[in-house]
Amino acid sequence: FSPGLLVVAGSFAAFRLLNRGLERLVPPPPSARRNRWKWRNIWTSLAHSGIGEPLVLPGTHNCSPRRFCLHPGLSEDLVDTHPPGAHSLVAVSVGYFLEDFVDMLCNQKLHQSWELLFHHSVVIVCFGIAVLLHQYVGFALVALLVEINSIFLHLRQILLMANLVHTTCYRLNSIINLGTYVVFRIATLAWMTRWLFLNRENVPPATYAVGTVGMAIMTPMNIILFYRLLRSDFFK
Repeated sequence: FSPGLLVVAGSFAAFRLLNRGLERLVPPPPSARRNRWKWRNIWTSLAHSGIGEPLVLPGTHNCSPRRFCLHPGLSEDLVDTHPPGAHSLVAVSVGYFLEDFVDMLCNQKLHQSWELLFHHSVVIVCFGIAVLLHQYVGFALVALLVEINSIFLHLRQILLMANLVHTTCYRLNSIINLGTYVVFRIATLAWMTRWLFLNRENVPPATYAVGTVGMAIMTPMNIILFYRLLRSDFFK
């Protein structure tokens, strides 16, 4: 038994309660009332990104184009070294991804959500290993940098559902979304893939296999989504 599982369970329950009460906190506009669960789902995701981003940034910042400068010792050891609170942050994220997985499974048809369900499954397995073993937390922390982009990705969905596509706010968010996507998703995944390759002798074969498969799945998924965003917002 790992105390991290308590954090995962608490996070799952907290995000579930938040999801239930969001319709009162943020009432859906008329254009989103036909899909109320999706409105709540996106706001719940935005809440997770908003919580994770300010907690991740103090522990990780990019000081050069080719490398992340992290908590002292973290850049040299992503296996056993991590900043205080990083383990709990990863556990909170596992709870959120579990809640989002259940929410989509219960409210959306499988052919509409299989990509995100697949994505969440990979994240839950990889982050779950870090939570249970208290190892690779630093690696998971770097992965959470993608939540910086997720803020603008979720805002884009909210503006779409609110029928605010033809606004300056949407256009500005589209530009920021694309920029942060390249920096915090594509570049971060490339850095993580490189780290795995360079440290393959220091990572157990089973864990290395899980990490490699995870990167092999996530990288093309993110490139495809980038193409969809580019085509939809700029080359429509």
